[in-house]
Amino acid sequence: MTKFDAEWVAAEEAKRRWMDQNGLYKADDEHASCGVGLVVSINGKPSRQVVENGINALKAVWHRGAVDADGKTGDGAGIHVQIPVPFFHDQIRRTGHEPDPNALIAVGQVFLPRTDFGAQERCRTIIESEVLRMGYYIYGWRHVPVDISVLGEKANATRPEIEQILIKNTKEIDEETFERELYVIRRRIEKAAIAAQIQGLYLCSLSCRSIIYKGMMLAEQVASFYPDLMDERFVSAFAIYHQRYSTNTFPQWWLAQPFRMLAHNGEINTLKGNVNWMKSHEIRMASNTFGELAEDIKPIIPAGASDSGALDAVFEVLVRAGRNAPMAKTMMVPEAWSKTAVEMPQAWQDMYSYCNSVMEPWDGPAALAMTDGRWVCGGLDRNGLRPMRYVVTGDGMLIAGSEAGMVPVDEMTVREKGALGPGQMIAVDMEEGKLYRDIAIKDKLAAAQPFGDWIEKIVELNSLLRDVPETAKHDGVELRRRQIAAGYTMEEIEQVLVPMAEDGKEMIASMGDDTPAAVLSQVYRPLSHYFRQNFSQVTNPPIDSLREARVMSLK
Repeated sequence: MTKFDAEWVAAEEAKRRWMDQNGLYKADDEHASCGVGLVVSINGKPSRQVVENGINALKAVWHRGAVDADGKTGDGAGIHVQIPVPFFHDQIRRTGHEPDPNALIAVGQVFLPRTDFGAQERCRTIIESEVLRMGYYIYGWRHVPVDISVLGEKANATRPEIEQILIKNTKEIDEETFERELYVIRRRIEKAAIAAQIQGLYLCSLSCRSIIYKGMMLAEQVASFYPDLMDERFVSAFAIYHQRYSTNTFPQWWLAQPFRMLAHNGEINTLKGNVNWMKSHEIRMASNTFGELAEDIKPIIPAGASDSGALDAVFEVLVRAGRNAPMAKTMMVPEAWSKTAVEMPQAWQDMYSYCNSVMEPWDGPAALAMTDGRWVCGGLDRNGLRPMRYVVTGDGMLIAGSEAGMVPVDEMTVREKGALGPGQMIAVDMEEGKLYRDIAIKDKLAAAQPFGDWIEKIVELNSLLRDVPETAKHDGVELRRRQIAAGYTMEEIEQVLVPMAEDGKEMIASMGDDTPAAVLSQVYRPLSHYFRQNFSQVTNPPIDSLREARVMSLK
């Protein structure tokens, strides 16, 4: 890195810190609207064709991402594939070790601060310490080969040092337990880096199943930047890919997707509420799966995570606690179920009722490509506000994503084409080697647990409060005095309270709030003014529980 590059990076970071502290820009408000998709071999067998199809599909959605003025710097793009064990066995041999063919290996894809060699070494020390603390053996580190000629100036100036740590499962535990302990290791590393005030450390993935290659290059340059992906030994049974187009945000290497388990096209409009709910859940969070390690993974949502990153963090902890990817999606981003036009099977209603009592829905436009290592799924939010089209090919592949025709296929042998509807899923169980469509996967999930028995304990407050008599406690001068003290205006009484009281309807008014901030207002603004709906403000017309009752509920 040249002196100019280092100065540019420092100035850029200083500008973002100043804006976050003093300006209207807030990192917590970042959203993204992107291109996303997956390719999976239904029989679960790794092949080179899957990786190549994923790369080609990623190239095909390049137009869904933003491009800087230099023509090379992108908002972020990446691909998530299985770990090709023979390929990494060769890398282990280069470290001077002979890999144990009977032991699982894990690979960590690590972004390190490139310009600060002291911080680099401290990062490696933190990572190695946590791996050894959990009782695993480290084969060594590998510098990931990259071709920086495909990067733009800004992407190259902010480029991290990219390395891989190679880990041996010396405890002879099963794959699921190994994955869970690797998750705990990663969370410990992240917390230790924060405590040491180290910036620039990010683990794209730390897994014995899969690995993520991503960055701020253009979608068509991901495989060019990472020559690993072009190696014939690099095979996989699935590929999840993502091209980022962020709104109201700055491009950064670590914000590129896919994240550890999912890639997301859309926005989470309920994000602030979801994050606050998770903070409250953490107080009483317990898991037989994690046991005493549960404290090491809190807070579940890391500070500064984008809406997609926060969604992924909660999705990941649900999976690591024992749920599969389709169930985690059903719990977090459910379909509309309480007021559907077509009668829903009772088993499904019981399942959604249970999910609703455990986890608040993460609502907003969402097209999701997800994996837990065994299941690979595509799914939509309850409104279906992002596209997800799919094709089942004659050679046994499921290809799904934001566009039709992302991967050229032999149309003569195509078995099925379609598009997911609101709240629907399509999934492949790679271990079973079976494709599940929406109805089949939900039947399977609903039958997996006795949800009907569990929800008998749920108390519906509506039924208890519906017939409770209400009487007016004040009227006349006494009522007016209290209204003035509470800050009510004639406008609120006539346009808000009267329609609600006389017709049981909400007011109809323009979106937004042009009321001046309390510090600038000459009128008293009570605390109750700030208890308001804080979601779905970006659609036109606005989505609400009255006009679109089938997909929106105040519950």
